[in-house]
Amino acid sequence: MRADILKYLRCPVCSAALHGATGAVRCDEGHSFDLARQGYVDLSAGRLTHPGDTAEMIAARQSLLAAGHFGVLTEALVAAVGDRLPGLVVDVGAGTGQHLAGLLEARPEDLGIAIDVSKPALRRAARAHPRLAAVRADAWRGLPVADGAADVLLDVFAPRSGPEFRRILRPDGVLVVATPAPEHLGELVEALDLVRVDPAKSERLSATLDPWFVRDDERRYRWSLRLTADEAKTAIAMGPSAWHTDAERLESLGAGPMTVTAAVDVTRWRPRS
Repeated sequence: MRADILKYLRCPVCSAALHGATGAVRCDEGHSFDLARQGYVDLSAGRLTHPGDTAEMIAARQSLLAAGHFGVLTEALVAAVGDRLPGLVVDVGAGTGQHLAGLLEARPEDLGIAIDVSKPALRRAARAHPRLAAVRADAWRGLPVADGAADVLLDVFAPRSGPEFRRILRPDGVLVVATPAPEHLGELVEALDLVRVDPAKSERLSATLDPWFVRDDERRYRWSLRLTADEAKTAIAMGPSAWHTDAERLESLGAGPMTVTAAVDVTRWRPRS
C-alpha cells in the first residue's frame, strides 16, 4: 500500500497510526492486518453489521458501469467537488471504485480511499486506479481513517453515518451524496413491480446528516439509458431488487432493447462549525 495513503489510516482496534510491513500493515501496539493478494486491506476487525454485495451483484455493477451508462453520474460528482485544492478523497460504500477512479482521473493530484464491506467489490476497487487504496470496513462500526483526514467524502447509493462522516472530514471539507430519485429506473420498477425508492428519501437523508452537516447544493440529474434485456437485468442486479426478483419475472423483459430513465439526486454538504 502506498505510504502517502497509509498515513491517513488508523488501527481499527486502538486507533493508532499504521505503518507498512511485509504483506501487512500494523500499528505500534502490535495489531496487524494482512494485505489480501488482490490488493486490499481488511480493517474491519470484527463482526460486520451486513455482508455487502455478492460477487454476482458486483459483476453486474461492473458490467453496467464499464458500458458507460452511469458516466453522467461520475461527471456530476466531479462537478459537485468543483475546483477544490488537491487532497484526500474517501468513498464510503465505494463498490468497484469506478466513480472514485473517475474523480481521481479528473483531479490528478488527489489520493483516494475506497471503503466497502464487500470483498468482491474490493477486489475490483483495488485495481481501479493507481492512486486509490481499497479498505474493508463497516461505517456503522467506525471508519479506520484519521480525524479530519478527508478533504472530500463521497457516498454514492450507500449507507451514511453522520457522526463518522463528520469526524473524518476536515472542517473545510465537502461531503457529496448521490441518492436515487423516485423515478430512477421507473420503467423497470413498473414492469416488474420492483422495490421502489422511498418518496421520503430526501427527508430521511436530512434527518441523518443535519446534526453534523449543512446542505449547500442539490441537483437532480436525469438521463435515458438504452439497455439490452441483459443490461436491464444487470441494472436490477445492482440494487436492492436483486434480493427480491426471481428469474421468471426477469425473463418477462423479453429480448429487445428498451429505454429506461436514470434519475439521481446529488447533494453537497458542509460540516457544521
